[in-house]
Amino acid sequence: MSQPIRILLNGAKGRMGLAIAHVAASEQAVIAAGVDQGDDLAAHIGAADVVIDFSFHSVTLAVAQLCAKHKKPLVIGTTGHTAEEKAAITAAIKGLPVVWAGNYSVGVTLLNALVRQAARSLADAGRWDVEVLEMHHRLKKDAPSGTAETLLKILLEERKLAKEALKHGREGLVGERPLGEIGVHAIRGGDVVGDHTVLFAAEGERLELTHKASNREIFARGAVRAARWLKSQPAGLYGMEDVLGLK
Repeated sequence: MSQPIRILLNGAKGRMGLAIAHVAASEQAVIAAGVDQGDDLAAHIGAADVVIDFSFHSVTLAVAQLCAKHKKPLVIGTTGHTAEEKAAITAAIKGLPVVWAGNYSVGVTLLNALVRQAARSLADAGRWDVEVLEMHHRLKKDAPSGTAETLLKILLEERKLAKEALKHGREGLVGERPLGEIGVHAIRGGDVVGDHTVLFAAEGERLELTHKASNREIFARGAVRAARWLKSQPAGLYGMEDVLGLK
């Protein structure tokens, strides 16, 4: 059996950090060090094969820069980055193998592929309206979720639409739904781990593609799987589709 991969876990005290620490041993991995706010990430990076970041959007750039300095592969699971943060992080990780995904669930990765196929197949099949609905626990800070953002990116790409086509919620006398609009709805409440639905609606029929997560461990196992896969990859920016061989 191969040696367990050594992970430096940033955001170790958060929900995802605790889940990753819980599943690591069963996924052929060890947590070489778990760090969180106030800890010195640089003091532990030498002991790791791969860094996993599940911290806060404003922290990821510093993590990426440190990984670039020490030539350490990086798995980014943090969401909620601004456009400026995304651009700075992308520049910092050039020359590194990096997996950057909004969701590390195997099921959600397959949902992304199915949504792309549906959007492509229904592009010229009449008037198919698209709505995206996501629900998460009351403590989630960003909206829409990283998973929903990925789904929206896929839909915009396949329909050849600009970001202005997205309609975040509706209120008041908004008039008839225009062609080419993509509705986006974020619901928060309770302890929901994560539900995502993409709805394609036409006159006389409706297609709904849904994924529901009931346990945070599915994301943790996917992140560790991505870290194991990433260790042997050349420099590049990858997604979970690459990890699962869907590309």
